[in-house]
Amino acid sequence: MKALLLAEYNRLIYTDISQPLLAPGEVLVAVEACGICGSDVHGVDGSTGRRVPPLVMGHEASGVINALGPDVQGWAVGDRVTFGCVIHCTHCYHCRRGQPQLCDGRRWLGVSIPGVRKDGAFAEYVAVPQQILFGVPDGVSFERAAMMEPLTIAAHAVARTPLDLYDSAVVVGAGMIGLLVIQLLKAAGCGQVIAVDVNPARLALAERFGATVLLRPDLDDVPAAVARLCAGRGADVAFEAVGTGATVNLALTSLRKGGSLTLIGNLAQRVDLPLQEMVIRELTLRGTTNAAHEWDACLQMLARGVVEVDPLISMIAPLREGVGWFDRLLKGDPGLMKVILKP
Repeated sequence: MKALLLAEYNRLIYTDISQPLLAPGEVLVAVEACGICGSDVHGVDGSTGRRVPPLVMGHEASGVINALGPDVQGWAVGDRVTFGCVIHCTHCYHCRRGQPQLCDGRRWLGVSIPGVRKDGAFAEYVAVPQQILFGVPDGVSFERAAMMEPLTIAAHAVARTPLDLYDSAVVVGAGMIGLLVIQLLKAAGCGQVIAVDVNPARLALAERFGATVLLRPDLDDVPAAVARLCAGRGADVAFEAVGTGATVNLALTSLRKGGSLTLIGNLAQRVDLPLQEMVIRELTLRGTTNAAHEWDACLQMLARGVVEVDPLISMIAPLREGVGWFDRLLKGDPGLMKVILKP
């Protein structure tokens, strides 16, 4: 089969590889669409440490079940599916508690680290464990279904955050995840959604998706502006979708006393935090990773038009052109948000 193979760092090739063999509990999915994640882009040069070649990357995907492995139940050849990227064991302490994203034995689709390797979906076919499969509703295109993984990450962050009706929220970072968070906050009933980013084009998208105020940290005193907008107190909740020390602290200082910050971005391994301010103002800090049980709800929101993903898709291209699109993303092409490849 044809695949986009990371043969070695900084060498991505479109080539022939063997079709995956199915282990018990796996299905073979004929891939219809696979999005290029930022982690895949940085996997090419080895900077993530999680894409050790040779490897087929790709985890934001959808397709049609082509074959069933042993012990598969509840699925049939021809089913339209999408799937998560965290492969959980189903029986460890965290899985039994309904936290598959924290599974002790978790593996990741399209990831290779010492002791763990699983080829992903930049290929004609991918082997997927049945526990991470989800049926795609009629009327949802494969391209939209390939956006499910980032959508569920945003939904998990919102689900982990205590929200009251008409709360005020700050979203720092209007990239892919931040823009999805903005839409979900509006759907959850937030009255004030303040988008913070330095990119005017992304702020324009944030406004389209329901942000009530747009702020640029390079031009605005963001904490002071948020305080004015929120009765002098600051925002009830904040979401950080970048992952640097500066943006984390910007989100923290935009909160009211007793406010809550949810961290999604993780570019930096470590950041400095204003400990005394967090203690004295009783701020709550929570991390969030991947998704838990948000998939079915997100698929329904996508099917009903509650969440828009089409404006986030910059290009749909053949898989054979993938090397060129990865190159453009690596070079930081400012006009690209999400590129979806089709085998």
